[in-house]
Amino acid sequence: MFDKILKISVIHSKNLLRSGTLVGTFKLDVGTVYSQPEHQFHHKWAMLSDPNDITAGCKGYVKCDIAVVGKGDNIKTPHKASETEEDDIEGNLLLPEGVPSERQWARFYVKIYRAEGLPKMNTSIMANVKKAFIGENRDLVDPYVLVQFAGQKGKTSVQKSSYEPIWNEQIVFTEMFPPLCRRLKVQIRDSDKVNDVAIGTHFIDLRKIANDGDKGFLPTMGPAWVNMYGSTRNYTLMDEHQDLNEGLGEGVSFRARLLISITVEILDTTSADIMSSTEVQMEPVSNISESATGRIEEFFLFGTFLEATMIDRKIGDKPTSFEVTIGNYGNQIDGVSKPTSAKKKKEGGGESEEEEAELIHNSSDEEAEDDGDLTSVPSTPPMKPVITDRNYFHLPYFEKKPCIYIKSWWQDQRRRLYNSNIMDKIADKLEEGLNDVQEIIKTEKAYPERRLRGVLEELSTSCSRFVTLANKDQNQAGRTKLDRERLKSCMREMESMGQQAKTIRSQVKRNTVRDKLKLVFNFLQRLRFLADEPQHSIPDVFIWMISNNKRIAYARIPSKDILYSIVDEEMGKDCGKVKAVFLRLPGKKGFGPAGWTVQAKLEMYLWLGLNKQRKDFLSGLPCGFEENKAAKGIGIQAVPPICLVYNMKQVFQLRAHMYQARSLFAADNSGLSDPFARVFFSTHSQVTEVLSETLCPTWDQLLVFDNVELYGEASELRDDPPIIVIELYDQDNVGKAEFIGRTFAKPLTKMVDEHYGPPRFPPQLEYYQIYRGNCTAGDLLAAFELLQIPYDDEEIRRALIAVHDFAVPQIKIGPAGQAALPSIDGPTDSDRGPILPVPLGIRPVLSRYRIEVLFWGLRDLKRVNLAQVDKPRVDIECAGKGVQSALIQNYKKNPNFSTLVKWFEVDLPENELLHPPLNIRVVDCRAFGRYTLVGSHAVTSLRKFLYSLPDKTVNNWAHTARLANGYTNGMSHSRPNSHPISHSSGDIVVNMDPEPNIKKIDTVVKLDTTNDAVVNVDLTEDEKEKEKKKKKKKKGDEVEEEEPDESMLDWWSKYFTSIDTMMENLRAQEAALAEAEEREDLEIAAESAEIKADDFPMKGTKPKEKSKDKKSSKDKKKNQDGTEKRSPKPKVEELMVYNKELESEFDNFEDWLHTFNLYRGKAGDDDDHHVVDDDRIVGRFKGSLCMYKLPLSDEVTREAGFDPNMGMFQSVPHNDPISVLIRIYIIRATDLHPADINGKADPYIVIRLGKSEIRDKENYISKQLNPVFGKSFDIEATFPMESMLTVAVYDWDLVGTDDLIGETKIDLENRYYSKHRATCGIASNYSVHGYNVWRDPQKPTQILAKLCKEGKLDGPHYGPGGRVKVANRIFLGPTEIEDESGLKKQTEEHLALTVLRCWEEIPRVGCKLVPEHVETRPLLNPDKPGIEQGRIEMWVDMFPMHVPAPGPAIDISPRKPKRYELRVIIWNTDEVILEDDDYFTGEKSSDIFVRGWLKGQQEDKQDTDVHYHSLTGEGNFNWRFVFPFDYLMAEEKIVISKKESMFSWDETEYKIPARLTLQVWDADHFSADDFLGAIELDLNKFPRGAKTAKQCSLNMVLKEQELPTISIFKQKRVKGWWPFVARDENDEFELTGKVEAELHLLTAEEAEKSPVGLGRSDPEPLEKPNRPDTTFLWFLSPLKAIRYLICNRYKWLIIKIVLALLLLIMVGLFLYSMPGYLVKKLLGA
Repeated sequence: MFDKILKISVIHSKNLLRSGTLVGTFKLDVGTVYSQPEHQFHHKWAMLSDPNDITAGCKGYVKCDIAVVGKGDNIKTPHKASETEEDDIEGNLLLPEGVPSERQWARFYVKIYRAEGLPKMNTSIMANVKKAFIGENRDLVDPYVLVQFAGQKGKTSVQKSSYEPIWNEQIVFTEMFPPLCRRLKVQIRDSDKVNDVAIGTHFIDLRKIANDGDKGFLPTMGPAWVNMYGSTRNYTLMDEHQDLNEGLGEGVSFRARLLISITVEILDTTSADIMSSTEVQMEPVSNISESATGRIEEFFLFGTFLEATMIDRKIGDKPTSFEVTIGNYGNQIDGVSKPTSAKKKKEGGGESEEEEAELIHNSSDEEAEDDGDLTSVPSTPPMKPVITDRNYFHLPYFEKKPCIYIKSWWQDQRRRLYNSNIMDKIADKLEEGLNDVQEIIKTEKAYPERRLRGVLEELSTSCSRFVTLANKDQNQAGRTKLDRERLKSCMREMESMGQQAKTIRSQVKRNTVRDKLKLVFNFLQRLRFLADEPQHSIPDVFIWMISNNKRIAYARIPSKDILYSIVDEEMGKDCGKVKAVFLRLPGKKGFGPAGWTVQAKLEMYLWLGLNKQRKDFLSGLPCGFEENKAAKGIGIQAVPPICLVYNMKQVFQLRAHMYQARSLFAADNSGLSDPFARVFFSTHSQVTEVLSETLCPTWDQLLVFDNVELYGEASELRDDPPIIVIELYDQDNVGKAEFIGRTFAKPLTKMVDEHYGPPRFPPQLEYYQIYRGNCTAGDLLAAFELLQIPYDDEEIRRALIAVHDFAVPQIKIGPAGQAALPSIDGPTDSDRGPILPVPLGIRPVLSRYRIEVLFWGLRDLKRVNLAQVDKPRVDIECAGKGVQSALIQNYKKNPNFSTLVKWFEVDLPENELLHPPLNIRVVDCRAFGRYTLVGSHAVTSLRKFLYSLPDKTVNNWAHTARLANGYTNGMSHSRPNSHPISHSSGDIVVNMDPEPNIKKIDTVVKLDTTNDAVVNVDLTEDEKEKEKKKKKKKKGDEVEEEEPDESMLDWWSKYFTSIDTMMENLRAQEAALAEAEEREDLEIAAESAEIKADDFPMKGTKPKEKSKDKKSSKDKKKNQDGTEKRSPKPKVEELMVYNKELESEFDNFEDWLHTFNLYRGKAGDDDDHHVVDDDRIVGRFKGSLCMYKLPLSDEVTREAGFDPNMGMFQSVPHNDPISVLIRIYIIRATDLHPADINGKADPYIVIRLGKSEIRDKENYISKQLNPVFGKSFDIEATFPMESMLTVAVYDWDLVGTDDLIGETKIDLENRYYSKHRATCGIASNYSVHGYNVWRDPQKPTQILAKLCKEGKLDGPHYGPGGRVKVANRIFLGPTEIEDESGLKKQTEEHLALTVLRCWEEIPRVGCKLVPEHVETRPLLNPDKPGIEQGRIEMWVDMFPMHVPAPGPAIDISPRKPKRYELRVIIWNTDEVILEDDDYFTGEKSSDIFVRGWLKGQQEDKQDTDVHYHSLTGEGNFNWRFVFPFDYLMAEEKIVISKKESMFSWDETEYKIPARLTLQVWDADHFSADDFLGAIELDLNKFPRGAKTAKQCSLNMVLKEQELPTISIFKQKRVKGWWPFVARDENDEFELTGKVEAELHLLTAEEAEKSPVGLGRSDPEPLEKPNRPDTTFLWFLSPLKAIRYLICNRYKWLIIKIVLALLLLIMVGLFLYSMPGYLVKKLLGA
């Protein structure tokens, strides 16, 4: 599943021009997502790249959330404090930790050389059909290799009919590096015409063949052999385990081995000759030499079966044998013996190809004698099983133990396995040590820190030992690059781990044990990761049980675990040792319940090593055997035995002290079980008695196994006895007992010569974890001892006589031998008959306890067998004693109990850890005295209900008597300051001092409880600081704005201020965490550099403090210089905003009333045992427990007003029905899950309580995922009948039913009765009017008086000078209050409120009272369990009906926007850039007009008329724009409602910042208008306009932050010059003009009184602008144009031309008429 690839592609939308072309894609695998914290990426940017063009770089980013949810996972939406609008893309890339943001393209080369040992038969159906028809059987496979990586596949060529194919090809993938796909899948497949089948699959984890550290290396591997495992080779028509060959599940048999190598090269995408596509390539590669993978050596595997028990009875009594295989050696079907070239090797020493000759393993004798070579004996002789008991058989391997041995030839790569083994052994030791430490902490034994130091000491020495051992055999044949690099990195890691272990060891103190333990657990994971060797060498060993020639069950043993080495650390952990091996069913059969039963348990001895080292192979066996060899004749000394005959045996008695089990799995429909335990030891088994209907049986039974015969030497048996298997079953009346779980134990052994006494005997009871499959299913408390039985003297004498007569001695154990054992106390209670109880020294010491039970009531009981529960009763049982509640007469009318407190006495172990669980069972009493079980609950740990006496000696008032979970006499004492406490000052400064738990009160009080402690809780330090700041600010800011008046503030102001505070807190907490982590890293780093631990805190904290001061001084500066020039943050009262449910802050309000879920029905069988079976919950029992040792001291009972009937539950209120007014305030919902196709929802609220339901359907909010509801609802309820409040958000649909988006449930009853007083939150300040009005009907003084009375406290005494004394503490506070008219009055309310807000500091009864708050609850949908569907912000007030009624609900309705009208007059423009050239004259000019609109209302844009032909950039307009808009004053947003599309049913509301945009344009008539420049003014803060055009400059835009700003909402009317800007080619701002404008803001009413016209029209018309005559259009009035163009410009030229023309004409005329005239004159005519 985790290898599946997620691919996100961005595609151009399909239109005519581009039909869905790909922009870019992003790939990652599911496993990467799941390994993220919270299993998700939230709001991250995925970088897109183009797979067809790798040179192109990044093609953009897409922002997404990806989460992978397994069963039982909860997906939380992280509420980040730093969600800004401008998202930082680079810092939020969708990449796992540690992956660089710049990923490069790389080529992954996977070279496939050859394969060996493939199955020789073609198992496809077609082949069988062919064989049937043609009779030919070409039974070889046609293999090819398929490689899958990052969603792409590559194949090699197919080698026809070959089981030793040689490919020599490489497959090339191109992918980003580091890739977000962790595994590469290599699969050998058999090519076939019908369908290809997988032969074997191997996954390569890229993290294991690379290292991303600074001295790391790119992924590299091989050339190395990888082994593939899959289904068995019984060549049947259909392979039932085919899935195993696909790599699903654990392979049950060797399939093949493949020689491959992997290399990666990073591409330089800039080079020209690179291939830009990412298609998979396949190319041939050259062959590699034989020795490249190592020298071939002969290995020898030997095994002995000492015992085969617990054989499942289904297998029956057919003859059974065991087969052992390693690779294909020893396989009966196509097994191999040595390569035929082995002989040549011996002669010529040449290393020829390893050929697996088809020689059957039981070949002729000559073969055996040749060179003294042996035949292998891979399986034991078949034998008939014998019955052990009704579930299991065993094989009668008594004194004769069968052996197997196999010779095999492999490349000698033992070094890899040796290094793995060293690390594995270190890890095992470490794990064992850490479990010890955890056990010590859990059982609260002394000195866990000593044990942890020991563990770390051991770790550091073993790490240094690894560095010396691993460094040898450097130049062995077949070492690959990965071997060298892995060795380097392992040595580096181990060295640093050793160093760190040393430093951590020096820091382990009693109080840091837990933190350091976590750190060391990281080492363990690291070690396990390093120990896993990616390059295989010798395949794993498989042991198969074969019954009646069928393969039944198997075990797989990694070859490294049994590998021999001369060096002890390198030896496999099971080499040469007797180990218990459990066989299981193969493949799918082994999953689920079928896989839980043991198929067989073997006691086995295995040894694997080089044939040369064979002399040691028997050294680990239990002594006292003779070898029995098969072959007679030469070379006998070298032949291993085929069976061992033991002539020494020891006789023992096993005593199993079965005391009790707890928290067992519920196997019956009733939700209980009828458990019994079956104990197996060697070939014996016994059963405890069945205890009915319990999950916590106390058997208290001793099982005695007599005459257990064990073989081997006494001393060995003492140190390493065989294991005991204990199985728990549920007895059913019909059918077979059902399996509950299993656990293993080792007995404590006593030999004859040892004394039975301390320290070892008698054994202590221990807890053993019970497993069912992979999940835990409870614990077993038991002890086991194995006692050797001595021989009777008389018997030994007879045996000696028999030896004289050459008879085989038979020594029997006589009665005297039995008598020598420690005695067993006979049955003490006659009623149990022959059942022996656990003897006294072993059973726990008991004391008398009294358990008091508070019975409150039952809730939400479901039907039992379709009948409603009517008369329920609760039975409490603990250790065989118990008490029954009163009967509830009518569950419907009143589900509470009439008698509140009952008690019973019981004998319980002194040791709290051995306390049995307490069972709560609810039964329904039906007619005729019948009972039906409704449900049950087991309280596993009674510890938190243990009552401890008040300690008189403690001086400090904070340490007072309390129960282990924090309540005294039913009073809670919550943790002080578990979260930052908000003061009335505005922000919260999270105290980052090393002890965050001390609230900074001016005088930290640590006085004797008898003195009066004075606490000034008037102002905390940060508040004072702020007061000072405020004063400074007031001096510093010469801003002419005053603080906002009360009338402007409303509940929402308070809410938004509080949210800012919460965000600041979160940020501060995140910063603090980051800082702490950094400090820890520094510590570790510094220490590994051998710095003394003492200088430490100094180094870590000093610079930090500086930076902190810098930060805060920066903030101060900002405020003081008034850089923002905004009014100082007004002092607004705050409430507490919890970004979680209120319950989680106040411990579920279980301060004295606990809720126990009742379960019925079978528990679900799921690997995730932490999944709560919600469907099994059938109701809830409310009550409490209190247990204490008897006798109780008199002090408690002598207190005044002690009611003996109520026992320890003195101040518990009565549980009669009570009427309450519930007032629910719903503020808003966030991040709702979309319910409609458009990705939005139309949410509305539904509230259910008991039978009443409020559906607020008509007020649904259209198309919103973050709707603001702002509503309050009142419901009257009667506790206890109606106490579960459901607030649901539904999605409104026009057609069809409305869908549930999500709902949240609140238990009101626990809140109502809680000591934390969750009925109505206590405000931070008391005021009688305004937005912060006190909303509780009881005033603070009344509340305080009531609390003091209930807690039997002295007080309150109000004294002069604003002080009040409660118990022995004095509080100070203000004493005046202003009423609505502004008059000051004396009052004690502030003083009382001060005490209430510090109530947790009151000795004995103090606890934190719930402040005025808003809680954020996740919305869940039952159809999508565990996945949050959004969150809802709300709070609940409750007012009992018998006290004065509360005032009206606070108005939290969403602020209604106010209607305004903005009038903008554009007077003039200046210096506008000139865009057009004149046709005739080439002069620059512009036809200017101005356009304006309010953001969000672009469609209502307004334009001035055009000022044509401006030659200087000056334009005159006198033009008025009018923009009406709705505005939310408090949020500073404009509200727009509009339909999304023409099909929308209703309008959607948008909130947009109030911004006015003015643009200047150049009008063109035949082409589009040209944009020249713009300015955007934020109406809340924009720079003041310049007085003249000259003073108006670009700086008004560039340096906007530094200039004084104004708000049109305060100024109402503003006039001035503002610059127009546009970006030039270099993307920098340039000035493109200036505009003189006047802004005038009126409310809708004012606007109605004095209306104005748009443009220059009536009413109140503006005068026409005085424009120069040049401003017109030439083609509209051509004559005018000519007049202007020609007359203006060329006036003088024209005059000159006219004059010249006149002259010319005159001259012409003169010349023309001159001759005639002359002639006339001359002739005198």
